[in-house]
Amino acid sequence: MGLFSLLDVLFPSPTITHDLTSDLTTTYPPRKPVLRRAKHVVHVPIEIVMNILEVAYDEDDLQANLGLFANCSQVCRDWSFLSQKLLFRQVTLHSQTAYISFQQAVERSTARGRMLGDTVVRMHVVLDHNQPYRISERSFAWAVTLCPNLRELDLALYGQGSGVQDVVCSADVPRMQRPAPAFDDHTVAILRSGPRISSLQFSNWSDNSSSLPQLLDIWPSLKSLSISGTPPKLPSGSAASFSCTLEELRMNFQTSPSADFMKWLLHNSESTLRSLRFDRMPSPDLFEYLVSEHGPTLQSLSLPACAAQESVSLQQCQALRELRIESAWSPSAVHRSLPCTLEHIAIGVDMDTSLQPVLQNIKRSGVMKSVTVHIWHGGERHPLLPSLRIACALRGVELKITRDIRTFRAMTACEYL
Repeated sequence: MGLFSLLDVLFPSPTITHDLTSDLTTTYPPRKPVLRRAKHVVHVPIEIVMNILEVAYDEDDLQANLGLFANCSQVCRDWSFLSQKLLFRQVTLHSQTAYISFQQAVERSTARGRMLGDTVVRMHVVLDHNQPYRISERSFAWAVTLCPNLRELDLALYGQGSGVQDVVCSADVPRMQRPAPAFDDHTVAILRSGPRISSLQFSNWSDNSSSLPQLLDIWPSLKSLSISGTPPKLPSGSAASFSCTLEELRMNFQTSPSADFMKWLLHNSESTLRSLRFDRMPSPDLFEYLVSEHGPTLQSLSLPACAAQESVSLQQCQALRELRIESAWSPSAVHRSLPCTLEHIAIGVDMDTSLQPVLQNIKRSGVMKSVTVHIWHGGERHPLLPSLRIACALRGVELKITRDIRTFRAMTACEYL
């Protein structure tokens, strides 16, 4: 052991203890406190919101409107007010439950209810006697009276079945022979007290042939009529003709109505009928009668097909502004005899369609505005389709092409009346 080590043992150094604490807090020089500014919410002018929602509103797709405007109504109170007004433009009632909810929403004793009731301009109602909780005829009548500005009514009537399951979109004879009662006098009186309907779409899937004459008698203000399903019959013991002066008539029947019924229906529309639309081809005799009586005043004509016999009758329609032929085949004589007043033509096109007469019409016309084409199978390879595009582009004619028949029908819905 060395000397220094021995000294350390003999004379140990006293232990010194320091009381230390660690502060890891970072210090900063003093500064002024930051004042947070209050958030300023920018309100979009109500006029701009209204324009945006109006543009987004789709009259042909009610389901899309429901989803969109249900979300818009949750933005704020102003948006909710505008969204509800747009949603209530078109109302659909399929059951008594739907009617009760609608009745509560448009209660005339409240300002909001009056506002919503006044907004309704189109209504779709289904009277289905097969449904356990169907909307009653009386409720349907009261629903109409709750909407003073109602102008368009779409009514579907289904007779009571025998328990056999229906096939969707089936229009067989047994389905159209199901019984359904006529409107009673009290229901008719309620409907008479309601608004003046200008457009009626009535689909009758029952053996009831008296409901249509009842509805026509209630609303002499009708200008547009669309009827389908069971062919209507001439009212029994009715000497007076239908009093309405129709401007538009659309029909969709497997069996054409009688000429006597059409004479009764259009007796006062000889000089006012402007649009005639057939979703199914009528009988040759009925078509000839309608064209001979109303051809000179027709401005819009829509046919599912056009054969040689119809092409001859079309020569009497010298005031046409719109012609739609859904089939891809039609005689060349149809297009050669079209009047110079034609502004819109809609046709189907496949590989064998005769497009040369259509091109000639476009080139020589000074008023043609639009051409609508539905492409059938192979139509996109038609050798004259590029020439059709060029001819329309050179003359400023709008060319619309679609492969969807439903889109084609929607694009050609009497645009030139």
